[in-house]
Amino acid sequence: MIKLIAFDLDGTLTQHKTKLDPTNRAVLEKLAAKYKLVMAGAGNCNRIFEQLNRFPIDVMGNYGLQYAKYNPETGLLDIVRDERLPCDRETVDAKITAMRKKYGFTEFKGENVEFHDSGVVTFPILGTKADIADKLAFDPDRSKRRAIYDEVCAEFSDYEVFVGGSSSFDMAPKPYNKYYALDLYCKEHGFKHDEVVFVGDDYGLGGNDESVYKSDFGFICVDNYLEFGKCVSELL
Repeated sequence: MIKLIAFDLDGTLTQHKTKLDPTNRAVLEKLAAKYKLVMAGAGNCNRIFEQLNRFPIDVMGNYGLQYAKYNPETGLLDIVRDERLPCDRETVDAKITAMRKKYGFTEFKGENVEFHDSGVVTFPILGTKADIADKLAFDPDRSKRRAIYDEVCAEFSDYEVFVGGSSSFDMAPKPYNKYYALDLYCKEHGFKHDEVVFVGDDYGLGGNDESVYKSDFGFICVDNYLEFGKCVSELL
């Protein structure tokens, strides 16, 4: 019954912020021969497309705030939708500053908050210019952020909150999350939920795939992107 497969990127198809490798690209090509494929990402569509080495696929970016369709004639993406929602930056900055003081996150490099044009907000606990080694060592099992996750959600009740990256929280204006994005894609393209399966790795508490994992969409868990082909083998 499956007609559409949706994918997360980092940790599912690739290592975080690295290019799609030939092995997983070959798996995608086999899947594309049988199913319609679409990406569901947290970043903007063109960034996702470039990380995929321009694999021919439609992309839902920024948790559904942006949508782009692959154009086979140009080999590029055509941006179909690009929502940019307002953000009360002063209030967000004040709330994050207060949380830093409460939990001792007062030493950081760069900016206190990262504001994205889409309206998505990133709370970079170590700052926007933190060293990568420090970021990777900060919270590898996400326990530090999950311990305060409920409070961050309560403080930013107008946002969908995600435990993002290695040392941050990402916040998208409600109702935008990957479930919302995929449900909207299905409505616009005529797919029923039982005809769809999502493939992702970030399905735990606060993960940006969690909204789909807990929904009526089918879900395939990938805990190591190097085993992506094995995880989707039944679909082939």
